Amino acid sequence: MTVDLDTLRARLGDRRPRIALVLGSGLGDLANSVEAAIRIPYADVPGFPISAVSGHTAELVTGRIGETEVLVLSGRVHYYEAGRADAMRPALEAVKELGIDRIVLTNAAGSLREDLPPGSVMLIEDHIAFSGMNPLIGEPTDARFANMTEAYDPAFRAALAAAADGEAVPLGRGVYMWFSGPSFETPAEIRMARTLGADAVGMSTVPETILARFLGLRVAAASVITNYGAGIGTDRISHAETKEMAPRGGAVLARILRRALPALAAA
Repeated sequence: MTVDLDTLRARLGDRRPRIALVLGSGLGDLANSVEAAIRIPYADVPGFPISAVSGHTAELVTGRIGETEVLVLSGRVHYYEAGRADAMRPALEAVKELGIDRIVLTNAAGSLREDLPPGSVMLIEDHIAFSGMNPLIGEPTDARFANMTEAYDPAFRAALAAAADGEAVPLGRGVYMWFSGPSFETPAEIRMARTLGADAVGMSTVPETILARFLGLRVAAASVITNYGAGIGTDRISHAETKEMAPRGGAVLARILRRALPALAAA
């Protein structure tokens, strides 16, 4: 399935967003910082993938954050919803067709490090695709052999780190491991993830990163830490906790992004 680009372009009008942002669970408030916003429910655009997960608004928001024209995807479809690792491919293809060549992915994640407590933000420097799924399986062309050596653009990572310094807010850095979900990880899986070099775990982002690189988009990504991984903290892990904690770290991430966007747009 492909997105009806004529419908999408008609709704966008003369807007020409420079950069796309994908918001994870509980991070929809970031879309409220968009000025002169045009809001387009995913359901209004034929072919656009729609998430049914609570905490995802399922709408496109275009406008300005500061002086930068953005296209915000408030909500994503996860592998565990659709049974397809390429569920977000139509959305990312539409982003590319709109002339956008860079994207920032965000997610809510569980921390494997005590120095990344709930409410903090981690810049993703690399990932581990532990699920065994890949969104390029079945792609018939040699483009499927996407180079993932620098999946997360070094210039974008530097811009986000500089923005965090400028805002005087802490920004962790680390490796994100993708589990398929929807069940949360076991303590044994968390111990394994730490041994393999992961710093945070979650159920999204990696498929979109692979697809984005396949499509030639430059990528940055960040995790808002909403909980410790199973067996690290004493709290019970739940999606309700994710939605409750995400806005706290989301406010920090919003400050970083607002300052970083001019550099991300120009890099």
